[in-house]
Amino acid sequence: MAIDEVPARPERQRVAVIGAGAIGGTIAARLDAVGHDVTVTARGENLAAIRAHGLQLKGAFGQHTARVTALEALEVPPDVAILSTKATGTTAAIEASRQALDGVPLLVVQNGLGGDRLAARLLGHERVAGGIALMAANSMEPGIVTVTATGDTIVGGPEGARFAALLGEALPTSETPSIEGAQWTKLLINMVNAIPAIVGHSVQDVIRDPGLRRVMVASMRETARIGLAAGVRFQPLQGLTPLLVRVVAFAPHRIAQQVPLRIRDRLGDVPNLGSTQQSIRRGQPTEVDQINGAVADAAGRLGREAPVNAALVELVHEVERTDRFLPASVVRRLA
Repeated sequence: MAIDEVPARPERQRVAVIGAGAIGGTIAARLDAVGHDVTVTARGENLAAIRAHGLQLKGAFGQHTARVTALEALEVPPDVAILSTKATGTTAAIEASRQALDGVPLLVVQNGLGGDRLAARLLGHERVAGGIALMAANSMEPGIVTVTATGDTIVGGPEGARFAALLGEALPTSETPSIEGAQWTKLLINMVNAIPAIVGHSVQDVIRDPGLRRVMVASMRETARIGLAAGVRFQPLQGLTPLLVRVVAFAPHRIAQQVPLRIRDRLGDVPNLGSTQQSIRRGQPTEVDQINGAVADAAGRLGREAPVNAALVELVHEVERTDRFLPASVVRRLA
């Protein structure tokens, strides 16, 4: 390109983001910022705030107010769609927008395992990619998303190349050869979520506590061992390589604990609540069954157990039922 040539703008696409929470809101705002025609779905106060004031993005990806179309469910087919609801809401979200999603390429960006496969079954077509968001973001006020730490968005599977190109215009994005392996690596990283939700403190504060960190490492160790036993080919994410997964699985605690300590350093100084605690504070169902519960379920299919993860699931559900955080001592005694 000659030095005086103006780079071509990306082709404007009609993009629907289903679920404008912390991750979906970030993706939607950034796609709007680079010039795409963005529609989001949301509910309640979040929907009302976006309609009134726009979708406001703050923090590590910069500040932008996205004047997006905000709906309860999609009404017309977009060119492409991104599903970023909690894993617990996948079926309801797809059913609400089913007609508009017929044959439309879909990217499922969620925690847990197999959300892309579930969406493909529900829609009855294979134009479904899987995605993993490695950024850290909070959405505690309606219509406002604050990114506390940057990170790649990883995509893979059918239509992976399409979504890697689309998101790459707006966010750090890369394509993985194994979305299942990447989902398992993210599952291990997501072991930082349950304990903060139980005790009501930030991820960083939990990792700083030696006793809580020991339990977190134990949950990570179970995840790594069960995934390896199931034949999963873990993919590198955020510096967590397949070799480090084996370190977590089999190395002494003093070495394995370097993984959560690295995560703490990456998160920086802005307190990050973790997605599970954010759900609790908003009075919404958590994804603990799709995160820690997924490890316990996978262990059961192998004839094994994952007692730490199973116990963390029960403690998160106790906090959900009682609306009261628990003393850290209740968690420390798990390991």
